[in-house]
Amino acid sequence: MRLIRLTHAEIEEVARKHAMFRAGRMGGARAVLAHHDFSGMNLSGMDFSHADFSGALFSNADLNGIRLDYAVLFGANMRQANLQNASLVRADMRGICMRGTNLINADMTGVDLREGALTNRDGELIIQEDPSQIVGTPSGADLGGANLTQARLSGAIAINSDFSDATMRGCKMIRACLQGANFERANLEDADLSMCDLKDASFKNSILMRVTTNLSNFSEADLTGALMDAPTGPTHKDLPVSLEEMMRHHVSWLSTNGKHGARFDVSGFDLRRSIPFCRAFLTMMRGERAMLYGMDFSDAQLQAADLRGADMRHINLMAADMRGCDLRGGNLNNARLQGAQLRPLELGEGRILYTDLSGASLRYANFTGASLREVKLRGADLSGANFRGSELDGADFKGANLRDARFDAGQIPIVQATAGGDAS
Repeated sequence: MRLIRLTHAEIEEVARKHAMFRAGRMGGARAVLAHHDFSGMNLSGMDFSHADFSGALFSNADLNGIRLDYAVLFGANMRQANLQNASLVRADMRGICMRGTNLINADMTGVDLREGALTNRDGELIIQEDPSQIVGTPSGADLGGANLTQARLSGAIAINSDFSDATMRGCKMIRACLQGANFERANLEDADLSMCDLKDASFKNSILMRVTTNLSNFSEADLTGALMDAPTGPTHKDLPVSLEEMMRHHVSWLSTNGKHGARFDVSGFDLRRSIPFCRAFLTMMRGERAMLYGMDFSDAQLQAADLRGADMRHINLMAADMRGCDLRGGNLNNARLQGAQLRPLELGEGRILYTDLSGASLRYANFTGASLREVKLRGADLSGANFRGSELDGADFKGANLRDARFDAGQIPIVQATAGGDAS
C-alpha cells in the first residue's frame, strides 16, 4: 500500500482542526491519518490525542513530548523514533513496531500492545513499506532495543510482545498482562512488576536487579541466566585489601616493571556495588570473567587490559583508553563507548597490540565518536550498535552480526570490505 506524505504545514492545519474538534468547536475535524508517512518528520509537542494513525509510518521521526492519548496506532511503524516524554495513555498500539525507539519517561499507562493485523477490504494482509516488518505475526508489539527508562505501562496489555534488549530501568508495569512476553537481555533494574501476569514470559539473560514483583504470576516463566541481586562470585568484600589499595599497588607494579607492588587482578569477582573507576589508572589490569555490570570506567586508562569473558553490560567506557585491550567473548551489550580509544597500542620496536573484541556481544553498544581503527570484531554480535561518527579504517568485521547496526554513509564501504555483507 502506498503511504500518503503531507507537508509540515498541512500537518499543522490538521492538528489545528483536530484541536477544534476535541474542543467541540465549529469547523473542527478529527485527525484521521491512517496509512500516512511521517518518517523523519518533527512532530514534537503536538497533541493528537484520539487521532487515528492506523498503519502509519513514523520511523526516525522526532515525537518528543507528543500527546497520543487514546490514539489509534494499530499496526504503526515507529522504528527508531524519538518518543521521549510522550504521552500514550490507553493508546491502541496493537501490532506496532517500536524497535530501537526512544521512550524515556513516556507515559504508556493502559496501552494495548497485543498482536494485530492490518488487512484490506478483501481481508488480505497488508505488508508495510519495510519488508522486514510484517504486521500480523504471532507476536505482539515489537519494542526490541527500545529505551523505556521510567516509562509507565501500568495496566498495559502486552501479550506475546517483544521487549528483548530493551532498557526498562525504573519502568512501572503494575497489573500489566505480559503473558508470553519476551524480555530476553532486557534491563529491568528497579522496575515495578507488581501484580503482573508473566505466565510463559522469557527473561533469559535479562537484568532483574531490585525488581519489585509483589503478587506477580511467574508460572512457567524462563529465568535462565537472569542477573539477580545475589553475587555471581566473590565480591570486593572478599578481597585481601581494599580496591583503592589494590590500585596503589598496581601503579607501583607498573612503574617498577613488576619489581614492587602487584598487578590489579579481579578475575571472577563481582564488583557491583563497589567504587567507581572513572579516570582510574588500570593499564594491563586483569578482569577475566569479572562482573562489571553498569560500572563507571569513563576516562579510565585500560591499555592492554585483559577482560576476556567479562560481563560489562551497560558499562560506561566513555573516553576510556582501551588500546590493545583483550575483550574476546565479553558481554558489552548497551555499553557506552562514545569517544573511546580502541585503536592499536604501539609498544615500540615495531610491536603492535591490537584491540580484540572477537566473539564479544555488543548489542546496542554506542561507539559514537570512538576510534576503532584496525580493531578486531570477528564474529561479534553488533546488532543495533551505533557506529556513526566513529573511525573504522582497517576494522575487521568478518562474520559479525550487523543486523540493525547504524553507520554513516561513508562507513558502509569500509564495513562491507571485511564483513562481506550489507551494512545499513
